[in-house]
Amino acid sequence: MLRLLLVRPGLTDFDEQKRIKGALDMPLNVAGLREVEQAVLALAQEQLDLVYSSPCRAAVQTAELLAKQRDLRVKVAKDLRNLDRGLWSGKTIEEMKNNQPTIYRQWLENPESICPPGGETIGEARERVAKFLAKLLRKHRNATIALVVSEPLLSIIRLVAKASDTIGNLWEVECCCSGWEWIEVPSK
Repeated sequence: MLRLLLVRPGLTDFDEQKRIKGALDMPLNVAGLREVEQAVLALAQEQLDLVYSSPCRAAVQTAELLAKQRDLRVKVAKDLRNLDRGLWSGKTIEEMKNNQPTIYRQWLENPESICPPGGETIGEARERVAKFLAKLLRKHRNATIALVVSEPLLSIIRLVAKASDTIGNLWEVECCCSGWEWIEVPSK
């Protein structure tokens, strides 16, 4: 069985400002670095075989600290890039709620039905994640692997790994940082 440790990168300035990051490349801020250091200490006894990271700086910084403790190399995977939010990137969630209430509500109630202008759909990201996880499962059937990715892609990975249909509130998780969870993916 493949065991996945899903790790959220630490806090960025955009997270503190409740801005939509999407695929923007943001580094950890000072508070985020402290969060990651605490997470690394809390996970010190967990055995990992591999550490994969999203290409964004906050994820790579987080993954490097996690891998360093175990003398592992980080594998940056372009398929783990965050959901591209297109023209929504950089806007605050409050701006979206106030200036585009219909879009805000639609994204809340049925996020798979909408594509941000210049962005990608959840379906496209879901397909990308499914291919990535299938490849991981073929290559590393019984491994324990950390995937360091930002929200909302982490929620999409969980959705695919658990073969679920419920994605949850993507506005709510947009600025969720730090933390981790374990998921087991059975071999098919």
